[in-house]
Amino acid sequence: MAKIKKPKTILLVSGLSGAGKSTALRTLEDMGWEVVDNLPLLLLDRLLDAPLPAGTEDVGRPLALGIDSRTRGFDAAGIVKRIKKLRTAEGYDVGTLFLDCGGAELERRYSETRRRHPLAQDRPAADGIARERELTEPLRRWADHVIDTTNLSPNSLQQEIRSRFGLGKVTEPALTVLSFGFARGVPRNADLVFDMRFLRNPHWDPELRPLTGLDPAVGAHIAADPSYEGIVAQIEQLLLTLLPRYHEEGKAYVTIAFGCTGGRHRSVHVAERVAQSLRQAGFSPTVSHRNLESAPLDALENRPKDEDDAAG
Repeated sequence: MAKIKKPKTILLVSGLSGAGKSTALRTLEDMGWEVVDNLPLLLLDRLLDAPLPAGTEDVGRPLALGIDSRTRGFDAAGIVKRIKKLRTAEGYDVGTLFLDCGGAELERRYSETRRRHPLAQDRPAADGIARERELTEPLRRWADHVIDTTNLSPNSLQQEIRSRFGLGKVTEPALTVLSFGFARGVPRNADLVFDMRFLRNPHWDPELRPLTGLDPAVGAHIAADPSYEGIVAQIEQLLLTLLPRYHEEGKAYVTIAFGCTGGRHRSVHVAERVAQSLRQAGFSPTVSHRNLESAPLDALENRPKDEDDAAG
């Protein structure tokens, strides 16, 4: 039977309620940490002895434990004692993060969210904040990292967590380049949407209509539009400027959508070209063509004006 591989790195995340523990744990999870919140310390040994999640057995995935005053059996002094044992007797690399915040700011946050403080269900939030500060003071004194979130936005806190607890590798957003047809609905999950309906429409060429934007003849037809090269190049440059900023902001997923009327020709061709440009720039996009297999329908397409005149 294979020996269970335990996590070598453990980060204990604690602090005052409302100071940003949930944001910190979500950020750590996005960075590749295994995250367990509000685990009673009595179950810690059982957690450490459990097999690692599938696919992480050989990686030594670090573990972040969220513990605060709501945790069953919370005892700050006992937690400090347990941390010392994990470090000295059991050989774990244990770090501690404490999230602090000014009392007035915590009161404001509870007032805005209309939530009750967990230690002041029937009293003013200020009473619960003072009580919790007293309970958690041993953890704050012992903590390796203390982050005061009084003047930090959630986004700023995410950046601070990424800066301090990155795993030594660049975690790029999961990038998707999508083509679609406006006539069949705009994708809900798109972060950026570009409308390609200004380009020449291959649908009205009888030889090109059965083909798609993946076919060279269709690509050549679209690229012959005088507006094509200049505008698509500007879009590519815009994306090369925006994507690093999304990464800095900690965005986990970015979907770039290109639409035309039916989603079979212009959007498909441009999505393929832009994806290739992004690959050459060092990105790894996934390409998806939502309406590529949809049937071509005249009723969905905008007939060119010159053809309307000819028909009249």
